[in-house]
Amino acid sequence: MNPADVAQSALPLASADVSLISLFWHAHFVVKTIMLGLLACSVWVWAIAIDKMLLYARTKKAMDRFEQAFWSGQSIDELYRALAAKPTQSMAALFVAAMREWKRSFESQSRSFAGLQMRIDKVMSVSIAREVERLDRRLLVLATVGSASPFVGLFGTVWGIMSSFQSIAASKNTSLAVVAPGIAEALFATAIGLIAAIPATIFYNKFTSEVNRQAQRLEGFADEFSAILSRQIDERA
Repeated sequence: MNPADVAQSALPLASADVSLISLFWHAHFVVKTIMLGLLACSVWVWAIAIDKMLLYARTKKAMDRFEQAFWSGQSIDELYRALAAKPTQSMAALFVAAMREWKRSFESQSRSFAGLQMRIDKVMSVSIAREVERLDRRLLVLATVGSASPFVGLFGTVWGIMSSFQSIAASKNTSLAVVAPGIAEALFATAIGLIAAIPATIFYNKFTSEVNRQAQRLEGFADEFSAILSRQIDERA
């Protein structure tokens, strides 16, 4: 047979042996478990990322709508009655919490203004903290995957290289055909670890910045609304 024909007939086998699916199925049980775990983490990261992108977009639109209504000249009492009747989040929840405390103080028989400003500021601070916690939920998962996945993949790499050395010792053959499969499996585990870690790190940094930006927006509105209520307290006191 022509040597060229022999070489060409061997190409499909060689390519099949180093395909990603083949590397996975022929990997050691430990390396295979690591790969599956990293793939699951990667899917989890993308699910969290999609959920957070939708959440932050909805929150931003809700803030825009509320600020437009708040600064439109509408009475804050009318706005409060419209928002208090239904569950609210974000900036609207901050406004409702402050107005509820305001109403309780004025509707009480004593009508004491002592400490009212402090109580309103405290209520708004708690609302901001609750909103930030809602926006920040599950971001720790992204941070954990981003920091731990490369090391988990490296563990799979080390285990795969150990398997390669065991194959060399068992076969007493140092040819590339004996060493290459184990090395390829090891590097594949590292690659999967990076596939999980890189998006997780990018999304974590992006979402952390978005949470800080929305928290600053809430704090800015709280300061403005606190100043408005403070003037009314001084007028009624």
